[in-house]
Amino acid sequence: MESQDATQLNARRAAAVTRGIASATPEFAVRAQNAEVWDSVGRRYVDFAGGIGVLATGHRHPKVIAAVSAQLERFTHTAFQVMAYESYIRLAERLNAIAPFKGPAKSLLLTTGVEAVEAAVKIARIATGRTAVVAFSGAFHGRTSLGMALTGRAVPYKRGLDSWLPGIFRVPFPIAHRDISVRDSLRALDLVMRGDVEPSHVAAMIIEPVQGEGGFNVAPPELLADLRRICDTHGILLIADEIQSGFGRTGRMFAIEHAGIEPDLVTLAKSLAGGFPLSAVLGRAAVMDAVEPGGLGGTYGGSPIGCAAALAVLDVMDEERLLERSEAIGARLRKRLAALAEDGTGVPIGNVRGLGAMIGFDVLKSRGGETDGPTAKRVTQRALEAGLILLSCGLQGETIRILVPLTIADATLDEGLDKLEQALRL
Repeated sequence: MESQDATQLNARRAAAVTRGIASATPEFAVRAQNAEVWDSVGRRYVDFAGGIGVLATGHRHPKVIAAVSAQLERFTHTAFQVMAYESYIRLAERLNAIAPFKGPAKSLLLTTGVEAVEAAVKIARIATGRTAVVAFSGAFHGRTSLGMALTGRAVPYKRGLDSWLPGIFRVPFPIAHRDISVRDSLRALDLVMRGDVEPSHVAAMIIEPVQGEGGFNVAPPELLADLRRICDTHGILLIADEIQSGFGRTGRMFAIEHAGIEPDLVTLAKSLAGGFPLSAVLGRAAVMDAVEPGGLGGTYGGSPIGCAAALAVLDVMDEERLLERSEAIGARLRKRLAALAEDGTGVPIGNVRGLGAMIGFDVLKSRGGETDGPTAKRVTQRALEAGLILLSCGLQGETIRILVPLTIADATLDEGLDKLEQALRL
């Protein structure tokens, strides 16, 4: 196939692809390896996005590719509901063994993150016999009807739509640098449960232990502890959405482990299968078994290709000690970002935050001042020009997030940070 530059490809895209799906960069990938990507004209980029946190084990990890290639030689699809296969069971067993709670666990394998969220809520509603769900401001739980209703960010995910689904209640997520405290969040939750919905009608609370699209805000341990206490008091299930924060991104297999709090259900996707479509709900066995046979599943759910990839990812995480590597990467990022925050010669940045290698910071209008979304966007554009793939997030796009593969070499990480520093000198 004849190669084309980005201008030609974008013209074809505009004619063929709905404008409703946006891309963070105007370039087109043709090849990638570990933490590097090459575009349609052969230009190389350091990848600080990892496919939005999908590639904890990097692009095309040899062990993941080998496992997938071997599976391709056997079969690609039967539908687990038609003719099951052992790799689905083996992956469920391995997920159950690392569940962030005590007692028996069971797993459901699906395809996408929002599918896992919808399934977790369905399970919680059936297990409790209740319908209401409490979610948090700034949350992102997907683009389906229920996913959008749970998501706490209107633009761009809900623009032009009403939140028409009943039974969804929202409280503020505590963010210290925005003067929203844990006390504020708990007070709002108390008001919701006094005035809007009885606790006996609430099936679940869903929270990201570290918000993704919302701005890489870390849920304070004391908030999670109080949510666990409130859930226990009222028979409510606690769902940890670990789709972006899970699978080693924060230095623990699950981000909620940092707080020492046990959820009832966990949603997983992204880095679970090293770039292949796969998601999961991991939960307490008694809760997971509340749904009768046939009530859960999906045609492609737990595909044999995804299962092979995920089993290899788990092996790689153990063999290459990627949880420790995540902490080392995070320490390196924090040190460099702290120096950039103190340097008065570039774009002002601050509010460096995160756990492990899941690190974000805000672009500011002035040192110690308000956040600046438009300038953050310019920083990501300048980074691309310098050869760095970089994403922003946050309610106004003010936060730069770093989602490097945990397999990145130190030299490549430092090269990316040099390019980031260059981008901050607008």
